[in-house]
Amino acid sequence: MSTEILRKASNPWLVLAIVCLAQFMVVLDSTVVNVALPTLQTELGFSSSSLPWVINAYTLMFGGFLLLGGRAADLFGRRRLFLAGVIAFTAASLLDGLAPSANALIVARGLQGLGAALVSPAALSIVTTTFADGRPRTRAMGVWAAIAVGGAALGLLLGGILTEYATWRWIFFINIPIGLVTYLLARRFVPESRVTEHTGFDLAGAVTVTAGLILLVTGIVKVQDYGWVSPETLGFLAASALLLGAFVVIELRTAHPLMRLDIFRTRSLTVANSTMLVVIGGMFAVFYFATLYVQQILHLSPVQAGLGFLPLTAAIILASGLAQPLIGRVGIRNVALAGMSIGAVGLLLLARAQPDGTYLTDVLPGILVIGIGLGFTFVPLTLIGTTNVDARDAGLASGLFNTSQQIGGALGLAILSTFAANRTTSDLEALGHAPSASESASALVSGYHVGFVAGAGLLLIGVAITATFLRRSDVVTLDQGNEAEASTAHRPLEPAFEIDD
Repeated sequence: MSTEILRKASNPWLVLAIVCLAQFMVVLDSTVVNVALPTLQTELGFSSSSLPWVINAYTLMFGGFLLLGGRAADLFGRRRLFLAGVIAFTAASLLDGLAPSANALIVARGLQGLGAALVSPAALSIVTTTFADGRPRTRAMGVWAAIAVGGAALGLLLGGILTEYATWRWIFFINIPIGLVTYLLARRFVPESRVTEHTGFDLAGAVTVTAGLILLVTGIVKVQDYGWVSPETLGFLAASALLLGAFVVIELRTAHPLMRLDIFRTRSLTVANSTMLVVIGGMFAVFYFATLYVQQILHLSPVQAGLGFLPLTAAIILASGLAQPLIGRVGIRNVALAGMSIGAVGLLLLARAQPDGTYLTDVLPGILVIGIGLGFTFVPLTLIGTTNVDARDAGLASGLFNTSQQIGGALGLAILSTFAANRTTSDLEALGHAPSASESASALVSGYHVGFVAGAGLLLIGVAITATFLRRSDVVTLDQGNEAEASTAHRPLEPAFEIDD
């Protein structure tokens, strides 16, 4: 097994700041569009069926190309892929802001998703190869997790402010200066690293896994249009299964696979990805149903709704910082279990929201508890999912972890929104007459309750997966490194990677 030698960055914390700036931009765009959807529908003439594709196009390309982007970062250079992704994302943002029609915006959003699929795994692999195991990496991952989760919440606020006081086009134009600054700083301060032992590129594997993931995400996001057992949904999922099955066969037979399947023998990686897949699905209940509740039931404006989620961001940042010393004291496994359990309690608190409720009594307590839970969850899971992996597979591990989040988010949203819609429809049908405004609100809130409870259930499934399958021996190096406050110096490793300044 080869290992990596990496030129130590002159200032690793500056490297972290640069890649986190790009990650913030990527995560922000996952939610910043949400509050602008009604405005986009009016100004660009979206139909009700085409409007969701403003989000779906981004999700499709992001989720579909993540695995390829992560492996390509290992093979062709992590900084190179990072820079290419930043360029693609920034250019697509310009096209988004200039879009003259609905179709043009959807295409540009897809290009944005492709850029994000190059940026995210490359950025995370840069972090894991810049910081040594133990406390240095734990501190770095605390910052990363706060950016990754908090950025989504801030996106709701920023989207509301820009839509209400400027124009919807600025939710995309704002990425341009951020992207340019990130590109210039990364060229100067982020070191390059890549595998040099590679002698071929697995084109067949790249095509099958990318197409398979795109079809999988397509099938999931179209569930709301077609239903779970419709020929369209089953067709997408069956085609995805065939392509992903072909990918496995190709990887087992090719001399230079895109993804070495034995990476899943690393128990910590497999458990962290499985857990993240269900946890992120539960987290989507917060952003989706809570956003609908505060705007449709409490009638807050987009800006007020965004401001209402600032305590969630603050709680995530606070808990991410507290998670670092806690990992050294009680162990990374225990922090992850506590975080998911706390998050589930927060979702159950939101499930008590009433049609005649208020923000202070029905929303704020729940999102504060959820924010603490997510901060305690994302730091350890990110560490667990990217540690105990050979350095040559840093990009692949990062791509897998990001793919789990995208697939989990799309799948969780499809499942939870279906449950919620079914409950709302059932309650309205049970009335036996045309509902009044208060009865409609009550039926909607009843559906949100189901979504929040199901989201809590997903987090508890994550608890069960981690408690059952992650052994203390799987994370002993992480626990010992944090207990001892491991030295910030990189370990001397064998030269199997080429370094470019």
